Amino acid sequence: MPTAAHARSGSATTRALTTQAPAARSAPGVVPHPPRAAEPGRLIGRDHDLEVVSRFLGDRTSGGSLLLSGDPGIGKTVLLDALARAATDSGACVLRVVGAQFEADVSYAALNQALLPISGALDAVDSEHREALRVALGFGGGCPPERLVVFNAALAVLQAAASERPVLLMVDDLPWVDRVSAAAFGFITRRISGTPVSFIAAMRPGSDSFFETSGLPTYQLPPLDTQSATSLVDSYSPDLGRQARQRVLETAQGNPLALRELADALQIDRSTASHALPDVLPPSRRLESLFVSRVRALPCGTKAVLLLAALDDSGDLGVLQAAARAMGVSSALKDLAFAEQEQLVHVDGGTRRLVFRHPLIRSAVIHSSTSYERRTSHGVLAQVSVDRPESRAWHLGEATLEPDEHVATLLEDAAHRILDRGNAEAAISALARAADLSPDGADRGRRLAEAAYLGAEATGAFRSAAAMLEVARQADPEGNSLHSTAAAVLLLLNSGGDVITAHRILADAIEEGTHGYDAGDSALIDALHLLSLLCISGGTPELWVPFNAALSRLRPEPPALLSVLGQLHADPAGAGPEILTQLDRILDDVALESDPAQIVRKGTIAVASDRLAAVRAASWRVVRLGRTGGPLRRHLAALLHLGLDAYHTGRWAEAEELSDEGLELCEESGYGFFSWYFHYCKGLVSASRGDTDEAHACADRMLDQASPRGLQGIVQCAQRVRVLAHLASGEFEESVRHASAVSPAGRLANSQVACWVFFDFVESAVRTHRMAEAVAHVRAVRASSVEALSPRLALLAGGAAALTAEDDAEAVHLFEQALSLPSAAAWPFDQARVQLAMGERLRRSGATSRCEEPLEAALRTFRRLGSRAWARRAAKELRAATSPTPIAAECGVHLTPREREIAELAASGMTNKQIADRLFLSHRTVGAHLYQIFPKLNIMSRGGLRDALSALDAYYEGKAI
Repeated sequence: MPTAAHARSGSATTRALTTQAPAARSAPGVVPHPPRAAEPGRLIGRDHDLEVVSRFLGDRTSGGSLLLSGDPGIGKTVLLDALARAATDSGACVLRVVGAQFEADVSYAALNQALLPISGALDAVDSEHREALRVALGFGGGCPPERLVVFNAALAVLQAAASERPVLLMVDDLPWVDRVSAAAFGFITRRISGTPVSFIAAMRPGSDSFFETSGLPTYQLPPLDTQSATSLVDSYSPDLGRQARQRVLETAQGNPLALRELADALQIDRSTASHALPDVLPPSRRLESLFVSRVRALPCGTKAVLLLAALDDSGDLGVLQAAARAMGVSSALKDLAFAEQEQLVHVDGGTRRLVFRHPLIRSAVIHSSTSYERRTSHGVLAQVSVDRPESRAWHLGEATLEPDEHVATLLEDAAHRILDRGNAEAAISALARAADLSPDGADRGRRLAEAAYLGAEATGAFRSAAAMLEVARQADPEGNSLHSTAAAVLLLLNSGGDVITAHRILADAIEEGTHGYDAGDSALIDALHLLSLLCISGGTPELWVPFNAALSRLRPEPPALLSVLGQLHADPAGAGPEILTQLDRILDDVALESDPAQIVRKGTIAVASDRLAAVRAASWRVVRLGRTGGPLRRHLAALLHLGLDAYHTGRWAEAEELSDEGLELCEESGYGFFSWYFHYCKGLVSASRGDTDEAHACADRMLDQASPRGLQGIVQCAQRVRVLAHLASGEFEESVRHASAVSPAGRLANSQVACWVFFDFVESAVRTHRMAEAVAHVRAVRASSVEALSPRLALLAGGAAALTAEDDAEAVHLFEQALSLPSAAAWPFDQARVQLAMGERLRRSGATSRCEEPLEAALRTFRRLGSRAWARRAAKELRAATSPTPIAAECGVHLTPREREIAELAASGMTNKQIADRLFLSHRTVGAHLYQIFPKLNIMSRGGLRDALSALDAYYEGKAI
């Protein structure tokens, strides 16, 4: 939904941003200056934009759709005006719709605007659709019609009107369009391709709307370039001095609204032209100054009420009325009338909220007041906010001049409640203010330390976090709070520090702390979660020793989330039924969780147990919050969880997109430590697709980051990527080597990655004739809790056992048992790999008719996923299962399945003895087969096998297999 502070982009000010002469303005002692002559109606600097937009909208016979996005004041409405003029001049019918806040809850209000000018076309549609549309638009009475009928009727009316001349439907202020009309417009835009109907809508980037924008092209209207911006300023203020004009250009940064208003303001009051926009202020502050004079000219009562509204920021008229009475202002609403007449604010009758026309007006109200007026207003707002504890605490904090522990405590409590809702930045501000009001140095240092911790851990504000940490140490030189240590550790990690050092510092601080191992101590719990992150990244069992020791001492008992996290990450293969029960209980209520930190922590335990689907919706909430300015660290972690979930469930393009977003955020924010998350996810996708060069590049980036810093957990993740990449290339010796580095044969090392690569290890070991090692590894898997940990791992455990079964019948039974698990299809890549292994075993056992079904299923899945390497392997197996080779009739080649298999192994460089060992034949039998194969392929030696088989493969690529 649009926010109450949304400013209408279709304002009169914005509409005036053409080179047409603006209305004459007057001020005391100032004579208005007319602009330089310019071609009426022509936009400055928008020729290219008009061309691009027109191209998107198509020609007169084949319409198109486009979303026009741009910042406030960038000129969206003006561009729509120019498009409307051009369309009208060319003979088109232009239908204009402007979203209005007061109509946002009126069903079909915007659709009524659109169709009213062509209501005569209603007669061209059938009676059922005509009556439905008449009722929906308020032209007639009757029962409310079905929406789909109304939508189809609206489309039919537009098409009927377009049969006479092209129709251009334009919607300005799309976020204010009512829900039903927005749905109707969405329905129409997806069905007008190839018709003489076009659609364009304007909105701000990131603004919420009922309109479904996915799938529609969007054009981001850019700022004006320097030359165009200069021309626009000159057209409005031709006598503006060069220095003043340059300052306007630097301040506005190509925003046409800012260019015009700043130029006007400087021209009206030339005495301040060289001082009105100090360079030290950010652009938004410079624009705020334009409204200060308008605010100061208001009556005192109006300014008082506006200041209350600006400081409270809720717009609640009841609060404003009560606060105004407390200040001696008789009628808040009466005094607000002056501000409404000046178009500074308006009152939403539906929500009973006061809305500033532009955020800059609110800032101007605050900046035009004195510090005394602000403190007094905050004090009054605190008095009338007894039922809003967070607002009351904030207003008390702003009204208080001297240290006050009571107010500081209220602010600290408010900060924690705010943090539970995910607003880390607001929590940091509240804690910093609480620290300012703390009479005792220890309390001041503690509160600043927590604010520093949140800055480093949640928002990525490392510079300010370091500064607050330093002030906290000065306030309490003897203090050593856990939040202070945790903040220092996070700063160390993200500046390239060693994880072992960071772990030692934090573990010692926990051991030496005065917390008494109280499980209700939030600083202690935060520190333990950070310690678990260091243990996971460090990847060695000894790092978990101090974590487990601290956990065992927590009283009255450790939080279930920490207990499960420690077990699943330190020794997932040993997780017992009690841990798994706790795990499911924790994840049951994740949909109700509002704290992004808790959502991310629950996602961390879901990673280890393949339960990321349970936190998917909550993780998306965190990502959406992060994209709109929420806590960055949570945003990154949720992106990883969603990316891994997308990878395992076969949505690989989504996994790549999420990873790219994460890498970009890491680079921009300074959270470089966490970039390995996304190289890991991208590496898994690349390896699974068979893009081995990219997969190894991702692994290299992870190792470059991890190896020098003792991050063995990250090294193991890089090894997993390498294992998959070598499997994709058929390099089984390399694959088993890297898998062994993670977890030696016959033992599941105490790490997550060991539970993720056991199937890869077993497959590689079998293919490199390490059957005893493969059997030992399967035995270790079956003796662990891996199968209970995750349905995906249960599928792979069954497949691994089948790979090592001596008896073919037993192997097939184990394969079928694994593939019949209820959730096997939820993990398409893993399921297809087990199906491929089953098909290979059946073919080698001579059951060629039975092998086709699993091979074909695997091939379909690999092709759907884009897993080219595994698809080629499945296709070769499927070809080898065909007897005789179907190419025989066309090229005279008659290879039996056994001959094909031997030829492929010989082409790979294996000797007769190695082939014989692989296929359980004698080397003389292998030689005899090759003696028959060479003349069939018209070659003289092994050296020609590869090219000959490639020719056969090329033949089959053109077939339906």
